[in-house]
Amino acid sequence: MTGTPDRAAQPRAGAPLTCLLVDDSPVFLTAARTLLERQGLRVVGAAGTAEEGYRLARSRSPDVVLVDIALGTDSGFDLAQRLATDATTAGTTVVLISTRSEDDLAELVQASPAVGFLPKAELSARSVLSLFGHREP
Repeated sequence: MTGTPDRAAQPRAGAPLTCLLVDDSPVFLTAARTLLERQGLRVVGAAGTAEEGYRLARSRSPDVVLVDIALGTDSGFDLAQRLATDATTAGTTVVLISTRSEDDLAELVQASPAVGFLPKAELSARSVLSLFGHREP
C-alpha cells in the first residue's frame, strides 16, 4: 500500500468517512460496498464507469473516491486527474485500486494526484483510513 497522507483531505470530525466506489466489476462493487459498510465506512455510491464516477463525485461529495485503475475502456488515472482538476471535486481524495501488483504501478500512482494505492485484496476500512493517518473506523 502506498500513500501520501499530506495529500489526503481529512474526514469530517465525528462523522464516518464517506466513500465512492468506481469499478467496472459489479461483483467487486457489491463485495467492496458490503465490506466497507460492515467495517464502519459510509459508501455514498458505486459507479461502473469513469463518467458515472465523475458525476457521482460531483453530486455526492465523498471524502474519498476509490478508483479502479482499469475501468473497461476508461482509465482510473484519467478519472483521478479529472477529479483533481475540476473545481467542484478538487478537494476530493482519490485512492487508486487494482488487482495488479503495487510494484507494477508505483511510478504511475506516484505521478498521479491520488493519495495512494490499495491492492483490491487488501481493501478494508482500516487500509483506507490508514491513508488519512487513522487506524480504526
